[in-house]
Amino acid sequence: MNAIAPMTARLAANNLLAALALDDRAALAPLLTRSELASGSTLYEPGDVIEHCYFPCHSAVAGFYVVMEDGEALETAMVGREGALGGMVSHGRLPAFARASVLQGGPFLRIALTDLESVKTTHPSVAHLFDRYADCFLAQIFQTAACNAAHDIEQRTARWLLAAQQRSNSRQVELTQDQLAELLGVGRSYVARVLGRFRVAGVVSTSRKSIAVTDERRLAEMACACNQTIRAHFDTVLRGVYPE
Repeated sequence: MNAIAPMTARLAANNLLAALALDDRAALAPLLTRSELASGSTLYEPGDVIEHCYFPCHSAVAGFYVVMEDGEALETAMVGREGALGGMVSHGRLPAFARASVLQGGPFLRIALTDLESVKTTHPSVAHLFDRYADCFLAQIFQTAACNAAHDIEQRTARWLLAAQQRSNSRQVELTQDQLAELLGVGRSYVARVLGRFRVAGVVSTSRKSIAVTDERRLAEMACACNQTIRAHFDTVLRGVYPE
């Protein structure tokens, strides 16, 4: 037990890995490598063969982006320490459909998909946990699509900032207004006006390259209920995994 503990302790930095039983973590730990990835780093592009699965740790956050014909990249999902990116439930190497890149830099754990498949075969409980996460992740994408169609830009901006804060465990998100506008799929002027109203209301402060949440409670009142809906599904399927 004492020999296993140091080896598996680093897995606790990712909530999904921390939810595994001790013997499952012990099987995965020697196969995982840790690296620090900077904001903007690309994990894979559309069409790339996915060979590794990435687990954001601590405050690291990544995202999936659909690249449009004109080159604009629209965010479809955000992933922090509650999840993973890349081939968790597929069998064999498959091409990526969307771009995956780092939104908030920090530590990531990485495992080759061949190694992950081997562990899932010998430890069915690992496959079961990752299947349940895939269900939660799909629910997140469904909810985000509905949110983008039904809610106004102010609600969506507030929801996005709260989701980023929850995953990074930080009040400050490192991105420009141009980047936020691209993520939300709207013009910069819309985002600038919304953030201006948020500043007047005292819920955010902005600098050239970051946005900080200064009143989380009031910002939550301005947001839609989509984050709570996603959290509720996570809590039903994988209680304790979604970030506090």
